[in-house]
Amino acid sequence: MSFLEGKKIVIMGVANKRSIAWGCAEAMMQQGAEIIYTYQNERMKKSLVKLVGEDAFTVECDVASDESIEKAMDTIGEYAGEIHGLVHAVAYANKEELSGNVSDISRDGYQLAQDISSYSLIAVSKYAQKYLAPNSGIVSMSYLGSQRAIPNYNMMGIAKASLEAAIRYLAAEFSPKGIRVNGISAGAIKTLAVTGVKDYQKLIELSESRTPDQQGVTIEEVGNTCAFLISPLSSGIIGDIIYVDKGVHLS
Repeated sequence: MSFLEGKKIVIMGVANKRSIAWGCAEAMMQQGAEIIYTYQNERMKKSLVKLVGEDAFTVECDVASDESIEKAMDTIGEYAGEIHGLVHAVAYANKEELSGNVSDISRDGYQLAQDISSYSLIAVSKYAQKYLAPNSGIVSMSYLGSQRAIPNYNMMGIAKASLEAAIRYLAAEFSPKGIRVNGISAGAIKTLAVTGVKDYQKLIELSESRTPDQQGVTIEEVGNTCAFLISPLSSGIIGDIIYVDKGVHLS
């Protein structure tokens, strides 16, 4: 039997078929899970429904609003009764805060990136926890720029460092409740988010050149790891950041 058979998993952040979140959704569906999708607004809903179909359960959730998050989680709870995992693949920073000098990052830009990319995990976890079943998992997405100064990643790298700290503290809080919180540090993949990074193609090429087999990681590979972390198979992994980058972080 597939290891997520009969499980209901919430995935936040599916933008299109190249999204890491979509790789996670596909991997979990292959393991028997039912996926519940959230979208930011009506404009994003159209592209999401086009991808996942009219029959999929979709819920509006703007992570910049506590009211929207609470309403979304209550709607999901009414539908599902309980959920068995949540994937947080949401991040944003102003494009001008990614390149140039870190010292030029604006106060408003800093707060915006931290709010959407890091604090949103805390807020989502707060309102989702009462619906999460025992031995369930929360997984968020990070990148090596949280640990190293990656060119043209500036503000997002700072926000991802904050996200990884939040993962550890949430894990310590939620673990006694039977909820595991972990993160995945995914390699550079050509997604909609990455195309917002200046010279992103060079970033991807450099990343691929640093893998032992000269091949970049795929959304399917990230998705398979996410499915494992959400499942009870990962019961011994708590508060960790798992690198799924084909070894780029080794050098």
